[in-house]
Amino acid sequence: MSNTLVNKILITLGFILLYRLLAYVPVPGVNIDVVKEFFDSNAQNALGLINMFSGNAVERLSIISLGIMPYITASIIMELLAATFPALGKLKKERDGMQKYMQIIRYTTIVITLVQAVGVSMGLNSLTGSNGASAISIDMGTFVWVAAISMLSGTMLLMWIGEQITQKGIGNGISLIIFAGIVSAIPSAIGGTVELVNNGQMSFFVVIGILLIILATVGVIIYVELGERRVPVSYSRKVVMQNQSKRIMNYIPIKVNLSGVIPPIFASAILMFPATVLQSSQNEYIMMISDLLNPNGYFFNVLMFLFVVFFAFFYASITFNAKDISENLKRQGGFIPGVRPGDSTASFLNEVASRLTFTGSIYLGLVSTVPYLIVKAMGVPFYFGGVAVLIVVQVAIDTMRKIEAQQYMNKYDTLSATRL
Repeated sequence: MSNTLVNKILITLGFILLYRLLAYVPVPGVNIDVVKEFFDSNAQNALGLINMFSGNAVERLSIISLGIMPYITASIIMELLAATFPALGKLKKERDGMQKYMQIIRYTTIVITLVQAVGVSMGLNSLTGSNGASAISIDMGTFVWVAAISMLSGTMLLMWIGEQITQKGIGNGISLIIFAGIVSAIPSAIGGTVELVNNGQMSFFVVIGILLIILATVGVIIYVELGERRVPVSYSRKVVMQNQSKRIMNYIPIKVNLSGVIPPIFASAILMFPATVLQSSQNEYIMMISDLLNPNGYFFNVLMFLFVVFFAFFYASITFNAKDISENLKRQGGFIPGVRPGDSTASFLNEVASRLTFTGSIYLGLVSTVPYLIVKAMGVPFYFGGVAVLIVVQVAIDTMRKIEAQQYMNKYDTLSATRL
């Protein structure tokens, strides 16, 4: 392993360590014991799921308790706008325009973070502990400003950490931050399971069953995520002769899961928001709706499945642009055997992508719901959902690919230096 690769790995680990340290820095003026007591009593609903994704930063009301989600939300909004407005989509494709595009995302992140921070601050005003202690220990007006500035600073720090990892480390920085938040909950989950086994509250065979479910889920995710349809491509003799010294890819890889982890994340965010807001109401009908939207219920998981399938098709239609692929293929002198260049190629690629997306959406829907329902029925004391496993496995696969690519690049550099 080269020194360059080792340095990149160490830089990545250093920034992830910084992220985990920030999770223990609370917002000034907060009674952490009251907030933790509140989240302990809501560990099995939407709030527990949000806390898990943040690496338990929410229950400490840390300055990064909003996590990287405002940035992801801003990115999704910009992706939708870029697909809707051609001028914005063109701006994204240009080198100088991409910098402006990312700047707009940063400004949008600031707005979303401020709105969420003010909402969280005002919501804490009515939160009290079992002993009657308030969650806020300073003046409410002062606290709103302090909390908004603290959370905004924390989110901006996370965004900066993610960009630094992407530029100077290994892998996608934003994905690795989410990965680190989820993985940080594993030791406490293992400790809780061991304690239950020692106390006789959980059978050893149940633990073995949980391990088998986890291994099966990971295996299915790896198998599908690595799956792709390779559409064969032929090039004219002239193009081949001009590129004898270059490697020309003779196929177009189309992944089974074109939309990645965005559909489960987006579906979870949409379903958890009303569940979180409605659970504080004492109205009989609103409480019924809140119970229906409880993540432990079957109705929530049915809705989760349907939303994931919908967003898988929706996001795949945005990320996979068959028209651009067909135009680039025609420009390079390539064609799909048996398919006319141009619009016919675009229609063919869209048809292939639609069939793959149907399979990928069903896979995403099942992974997002079935493992959690099975493990929950077994009485497991911690959250184990396919969404978290999907994110962890995808990030791990992507990071390993980046490491392998860096190793191959170092080999090519060494060979080039030897020849010289």
